[in-house]
Amino acid sequence: MTAPASSSTLTEMPAFDVAVIGGGLLGCFAARNLMRWKLSAVLLEARADVCSGISRANTAIVYPGYDNEPGSLKAEMTVRAGTGFGALCDELGVRFSRCGSLMVSYGPKADGVLRRKLQQGFKNGVNDLRLLSGEAALALEPALARGVSSALYSPGAGTVDPWELGLAACENALANGAKAYMNTSVTGISRAQGGYIVHTSRGSFSCRAVINCAGLSADKIQELLFPPSVQIAPTAADYLVLDKAAENAPAHIIQYEPEYGRGFSAVPTVDGSLLLGPSERENTADFATDPKGLSFVMEQTGKILPGLSMDMVIRSFAAVRPNSVRPDGRGTGSFVIETPGEGFWSFIGIKTPGMTCAQELGTYGADKAAEYLGADINSSFCPIRTGIKRAHGMSLEQRKNLIASDPDYGEVICHCEDITKAEILEAIRRGAVTVDGIKRRTGAAMGRCQGGRCQQELTALLARELGIDVSRVTKDGPGSVILGGRHGTL
Repeated sequence: MTAPASSSTLTEMPAFDVAVIGGGLLGCFAARNLMRWKLSAVLLEARADVCSGISRANTAIVYPGYDNEPGSLKAEMTVRAGTGFGALCDELGVRFSRCGSLMVSYGPKADGVLRRKLQQGFKNGVNDLRLLSGEAALALEPALARGVSSALYSPGAGTVDPWELGLAACENALANGAKAYMNTSVTGISRAQGGYIVHTSRGSFSCRAVINCAGLSADKIQELLFPPSVQIAPTAADYLVLDKAAENAPAHIIQYEPEYGRGFSAVPTVDGSLLLGPSERENTADFATDPKGLSFVMEQTGKILPGLSMDMVIRSFAAVRPNSVRPDGRGTGSFVIETPGEGFWSFIGIKTPGMTCAQELGTYGADKAAEYLGADINSSFCPIRTGIKRAHGMSLEQRKNLIASDPDYGEVICHCEDITKAEILEAIRRGAVTVDGIKRRTGAAMGRCQGGRCQQELTALLARELGIDVSRVTKDGPGSVILGGRHGTL
C-alpha cells in the first residue's frame, strides 16, 4: 500500500486528457476503453468503491436483443454485445453463463406479444429464437406452472455477476494506466482554455474532455454547466434471492409475459442461487426494500414456479432504475447520449439493457473522445485481466497444491460460500475498502447465513490490511483513493 498523503485535499491540480464522472458499470467500461487510445484518463466516483450505485443491483440478464426497437442504437448495441459477451468475459476473467431464456405466456393476449417479439428479434438479427408450444415449454422447464400457452425460447440469453463485471473492467482500466479517485463527489464544472475543470469535494481536475456516466445524477452533472434537456425519473424495484440448495429451480432464465400487469423474471445466477423479481415502485430512488414489493415478487413466483419454497429465501434487496424523460414529460425510449458542448458526452438514463451494453457504450464514449482529441491507438493496451483465484470447485489435489503455494488458501473464512482468507486478502489488495467491497469481489458473506459467522473476521482483516482501527471500518470506507490500482489516502 502507498503511504497516506499529508493532506485531505489535492495540493495541485492534476491534469488528464479525459475525466470520466461516475464509477458504475458504464464509467468503468468507458475508462477501460479510453486506455485503448494514447490518452490519460481519470475516473471520479462519489462513493467508496466502484459499482456501488445503480450498478450494484439489477436482474443480471445478458439480453440477446429481441426486445428492442429495430433500427435503434439500443437494438444494434444489444445484439452485438450479446453475441460477443462470452469473449468479453473471457478477456476479463469473469464468470458468464449462457443458460438461455424462456419468456412464457398464459393466454392469447400475451401469446400475441411473444409473436411480435419473435418477429422483432428476427428483424434485429437474433436468428436463433424459437416460439414453443406450451407443451414444449413444460418439457424444457418442468418447474413451470401448468397452463403455459406459449414460450419464446432464446438460447443466446445469459447471466453474469454485475459486480464482478464492473470491477473487472475497472481493474483492467487501472492496469492499463487509468487513475481512479473514490469518495470524490463532483461539485461543479467550468470551462477552461482547451477543455474543462472538474471541481470535486477533494479538489479540482483539469481535463480536455468529459464523459458523464453519473447514473442517477447524470442529469444533474450535465446541468452543472449546460441547460437542462433530459431528467432522471427514478423507479425502484425489489428482488429476492433463493439459496442454491432450493429445489425445483429452473435451469433457464424465466421471464413471464402476463396478460395484464407487470412481468417477472427468475434468473439462475452464476453463483448457483436463484434471483427473483422485480417489483416496481414509481418516483423513488430508495435502495430500501418495500414489503409490498417483496409480497408481489413472492406472489408472482408462486404463480409461475409453484414448486419453489419461499423458505429458501436468503436475502432481499432493492434496485433503482434511472428512467429518462424530456422536459415535457415524454419518455426517451432509448439510450440518451448527448453532446451539450465540445468534448463533453453525457450518458443519461442508461437502464436495461445497460449492463449488457456497458462495453458497447463505453467503447462508443471512448471512441468519440479519442476522435475529438485526435488520439492514436495504444498498441500496448492489454485487454486481459485475471480474476481472483477461487478455491471453491477445485479437486482435493488442486486444492492441496494451491495451499502449498499460499497457506492462506487453507483457511476458510466464509463457510457458506467456501471463501478462503487468501481470496479475501486479494480482494482488499485489489481495492476493497469496505466489507461490502469484499463481498462483491469474492462472494463472502453472501450465502445462507449472510455474514452471521464471518462478518467480524472480514472486518478485522480489512482493518489490519488498511492499517486502521476496526472502529473505522464503515460502509463508506476510510476515505481512500485508488491510484493506478494501489491504495492511498487522499
